Amino acid sequence: MENLNPIITYFITHGVPIDTVVLLLMLPIVVTVIAFFRQVIGIKAFGIYTPSIVTFAFLATKIKYGVVIFIVVILVGMLMRYVLKTLRILYLPRVAITLSVVAFSILILLSIGGSMHRTGLAAVSIFPILIMITIVEKFVTTQIEKGNKAALILALETLIISVVGYFIASWPLLIATLISAPWIVLATIPINIGLGKFDGLRLTEYLRFRNLLKNL
Repeated sequence: MENLNPIITYFITHGVPIDTVVLLLMLPIVVTVIAFFRQVIGIKAFGIYTPSIVTFAFLATKIKYGVVIFIVVILVGMLMRYVLKTLRILYLPRVAITLSVVAFSILILLSIGGSMHRTGLAAVSIFPILIMITIVEKFVTTQIEKGNKAALILALETLIISVVGYFIASWPLLIATLISAPWIVLATIPINIGLGKFDGLRLTEYLRFRNLLKNL
């Protein structure tokens, strides 16, 4: 690659793959975007960690296959909630059964992709799949604590933020900028400090209370 920063060159010459360097430099930017969505826009999602790892899972699976796997994971998790509800078993065994069924469901999905000659889907690496399967525990916990509607909303918000994160993390111009000037990731620190001091209404709150605000 051209225009490599000396720091990037140092990492590469010491055996660190360029893709790993780029992904690690991209992480502060992705989590800052997620923090902006949460603090300013008001989209909550499943925290900040889950959308960030789903973003990188999408980078590994490609977005169209990643979204399909994500949706299957959520739908199967929701279905198992109803199936296991009648058994009245404890939380951890319930999650273990749900994860097992989700794993089999993904295996069936991959085999269907292979039979339809969707080689990209059939050849998806196991690690991004495992990452997205772990979302089930977050989803089940939210179902138990807040109900199905809240869990589905958070899952949808997580998907939206992760898709945005994917397009940011795969943006060629941003990648080229990072390998030529990696120090720009330091700008995320003051940005996050500013986000941490933000105490105004979020955009979703403005929309929610717009009628009340008009009367003020």
